[in-house]
Amino acid sequence: MYEWSEEHQAIAQVVRRFVDTEIRPRLDALEHEGEPPYEVLRRMYGAFGLVEAARASFARQLEARRTGRAPEGERGSDGGATIISTIELCRVSPGLVTSLGVSTGLAAGTINKLGTPAQMERWGLDLLTLDKIGAWALTEPDSGSDALGGMRTSAVRDADGYVLNGQKTWITNGPYADTIVLYAKLDDGSGTEPRQRKVLTFVLDRGMEGLSQSRPLRKMGQHASPTGELFLADVRVGRDRLLGESEEPVGGGRQSARDNFVTERAGIAAMSLGIIEECLRLSVDYARERRLWGTPIADFQLIQLKLAAMEVARVNVRNLVFTHLERSANGAPTSFAEASAMKLYAAQAACEVADHAIQVFGGNGYIAEYRVEQLSRDARVLRIYAGTDEMQVLAIAKDLLSRPQ
Repeated sequence: MYEWSEEHQAIAQVVRRFVDTEIRPRLDALEHEGEPPYEVLRRMYGAFGLVEAARASFARQLEARRTGRAPEGERGSDGGATIISTIELCRVSPGLVTSLGVSTGLAAGTINKLGTPAQMERWGLDLLTLDKIGAWALTEPDSGSDALGGMRTSAVRDADGYVLNGQKTWITNGPYADTIVLYAKLDDGSGTEPRQRKVLTFVLDRGMEGLSQSRPLRKMGQHASPTGELFLADVRVGRDRLLGESEEPVGGGRQSARDNFVTERAGIAAMSLGIIEECLRLSVDYARERRLWGTPIADFQLIQLKLAAMEVARVNVRNLVFTHLERSANGAPTSFAEASAMKLYAAQAACEVADHAIQVFGGNGYIAEYRVEQLSRDARVLRIYAGTDEMQVLAIAKDLLSRPQ
């Protein structure tokens, strides 16, 4: 059975020290004053040598793309170190993980999976090292859960490439992104029904003519992760900005978006675990210290019931994360339905645990100073982005019903 090794525990301690010294003191600026998160993330990359690690990983990916072989040193690798960083950051600011994951995971990952070697070198490395900030633009105002079928952003061929028009919304890092991975429907004038048109993937740069990036949207939680809208008005792009420089790249278009959903949904389980562990820690400490009628509230059975429920959720979500890590290390990929099940349970558990924590704290739980208020707001979006709870249910049920009797 998978367990945290001594090395993993040492990594957790190092990350925790960085969080305590570099992030917690800046939490108010990140959460309430609109400070973008990128400089603190870059400091983290510098402190832990992650820039050098990203360059080495990129070199392996680039060589693999050129030779057609799987990257050496990454088959069956243990993702525990990355997961630990996610958990520890989510204890204090899940928004940091969202911004980091979209830039280095979704944006860079899509480019380095689908792009040509030249495209990887042009955009991929700078995203992996955080020299540039990336956004991954799929969702639109009228096509949230129906992101691919209802997509209206269009790509029309012209003599030199394509002309892009449309709007994207709820785009993480959108206001500040230097590099944007954008999905659009090919409108080739053939009369193909819009829902069935090809989905193409492009890379855009900040400042391109016709591309507008909105200011950060005001939202309920994850204030440390800027979210915005993108507007495209006759944005002209050459074929060099079409990922793979092909309208039929292997694993591209719809499959690319679906694959990214698997990665994102599995990652949300780790984010949930960080929120759960921190809410539980804060609640246990508070229950021991807070006295009512001369007695610590930890002695009250109703408080104990909440703490026990939080611990059950922690164990269950941790086991989901461990199972995913163990399978990944053994080369067993997580299916779309399995990733959906992980996200559905873990996101709901994080929200329930955060709500229990607020009840344990009582009136103090409603005050930002005590932190469970922020964690509750931050947890809520886990049940929405990367597919709502309802879409996870559909994915799981569809998989069950497609199995032979």
